[in-house]
Amino acid sequence: MLIVQQILFVLVVAAAIWFFATNAQKIRRNILLGRHHEVESTRAERWNKVFLLAFGQKKMFKKPVVAIMHFVIYAGFIIINLEILEIVLDGIFGTHRLFAPTLGSLYGFLINAFEVLALGVILVCTLFLYRRNVKKVDRLNRRELDGWPKSDANYILVFEIVLMTLFLTMNASDKALQQLNHGHYAQTGNFFVSGLITPLFQNLSAETLVGIERTCWWLHIVGVLIFLNYLPYSKHLHVVLAFPNTYYSSATPMGKFQNMPEIQQEVLYAMQPELAPTGEAQPVKFGAKDVPDLTWKNLLDAYSCTECGRCTEACPANQTGKKLNPRKIMMDTRDRMEVIGKKIDTNGSFTEDGKTLLHDYISTEELRACTTCQACVEACPVAINPLDIIVQLRRHLIMEESNAPQEWNQMSGNIENNFAPWKFSPDDRDKWATEMS
Repeated sequence: MLIVQQILFVLVVAAAIWFFATNAQKIRRNILLGRHHEVESTRAERWNKVFLLAFGQKKMFKKPVVAIMHFVIYAGFIIINLEILEIVLDGIFGTHRLFAPTLGSLYGFLINAFEVLALGVILVCTLFLYRRNVKKVDRLNRRELDGWPKSDANYILVFEIVLMTLFLTMNASDKALQQLNHGHYAQTGNFFVSGLITPLFQNLSAETLVGIERTCWWLHIVGVLIFLNYLPYSKHLHVVLAFPNTYYSSATPMGKFQNMPEIQQEVLYAMQPELAPTGEAQPVKFGAKDVPDLTWKNLLDAYSCTECGRCTEACPANQTGKKLNPRKIMMDTRDRMEVIGKKIDTNGSFTEDGKTLLHDYISTEELRACTTCQACVEACPVAINPLDIIVQLRRHLIMEESNAPQEWNQMSGNIENNFAPWKFSPDDRDKWATEMS
């Protein structure tokens, strides 16, 4: 019977890993739909950002209370899952608490630390459910979150509560079996948190306790594997992608815009025609109209977005009632990328479907409302840059579609002809000084 359970366990784990790897490969392919992105920072600078932002969650602590609660879930997710290693090995080798004999008293200390974190995760997830569904915090209940995004957030919180409850129940029934000196349930010391509910199991038979312990063990590990395979369909993919996203984030000073090599070349060829390439010139795209026109870092940003809304909350244009919503920009980019990815899955390649990120997902009105103040970039806890996408889309509007308000066109014309935004001749530029003398 034990060998059957071991084989079943290995098959379940292998299937879960294969399914996750398949979806992870699709996400990687979708990200690589984007153009080349040059990473300018050094490795030391990048790792420093990873430790500060991804591991240390530095920006989260701008809201200290929420940051502490989030850190409890984060620590629980990272640390408690070390216990998964023992569960996996137990499942493969048919053992029970494999590390207990080797670690001795340290084992009991670690399990108690895990249990404290598990209780913390249950309490914090409950508070987060309250904030989302009862208190209805504004940034967590905006229109763009209606439907799946809001449900997704609730599902994952409930799921984490269930996983931690199974973990504590498993330990409580295990401790009850230890007290009965039943079978291979060897003494591992007191369990401080689950020990509080162990008395509820004292009147149950050993067979019933084994059934409870084994059921919780299986449900806990299968739940973790389900959670793993839920991530590619959820905003909670950020628990994985936050690390590479901060690693590849820009080290360029905020406010410094990247020049467009295509424009520089066009100006150079206009001034020195002899440098222009001979033969039929390849069409040059200015800015971005659809997902493949963006960089792969832009697309990694979109997948890394946790939809926390801090960018939108900080956006002055959004605060004054304008349509611009940086969170929606990231969600729209991800949604469009997913549509293209599914078409590739179906047809083997992407063919034009009559839609583009610009206009069909993100409107001109949204883009024009942006003041490029960098508030959304500064607010993001994992170094996502919505502004870079906005700027690239606006460049396409202006340079490819000549789609700009009349005032912008007049200013651009004045700069081109008069070398200043105002409609004055360059010869008259210093008249104000003459008149004052």
